[in-house]
Amino acid sequence: MANLDSSMRVLEANKYFFKQFGRGAADVRGRSFYDFLHPSVRGKFQYQFARLTEGRNPRFVEHAVAVGAKEALFGGELTGIAVPGRSGRVEGVMVVLQPDEGQRAAMVGGKEKLLSEVDARILEGVAAGESTVQLAAKLYLSRGGVEYHVTTLLRKLKVTNRPALVSKGYSMGILGVGQWPPRVLPEYVK
Repeated sequence: MANLDSSMRVLEANKYFFKQFGRGAADVRGRSFYDFLHPSVRGKFQYQFARLTEGRNPRFVEHAVAVGAKEALFGGELTGIAVPGRSGRVEGVMVVLQPDEGQRAAMVGGKEKLLSEVDARILEGVAAGESTVQLAAKLYLSRGGVEYHVTTLLRKLKVTNRPALVSKGYSMGILGVGQWPPRVLPEYVK
């Protein structure tokens, strides 16, 4: 749990927040809360926090991908609550981040290069709805080569089919949110 000012800077946080992010109080206070979120979800939360501070919404609950201790990514439920001042205007925000315990083992380190360049292009193509034949022509591979890379991605991300592959790519923050065509974030490409 953390209290933020109206510009989303951390004013104070509890010991669990410090532990989750592997930082001390001096390193957390005054920092932008967006620094603790994965770049792929920051835009979504900037919108949600703007609605809170403008008084258009009293609270929200969204799934987040955060950057924890030692740059490890983790998913969790983020609740934002507007904190009104004496005048009734929103003067700050309280955030509660509840990590998904079951997902922690599946998340990858923030600096780990998970995908080869070809794997990244194939994941982007699958996310865009391209067929095996379209991907093969675009990437100068055989259909068998494309299927080999898709199978490798399915194993790497521990899913069983293409829709689950795309979903997991977004939930882990590998695919950037709010872009078309879908793009793998550069920090995941070897």
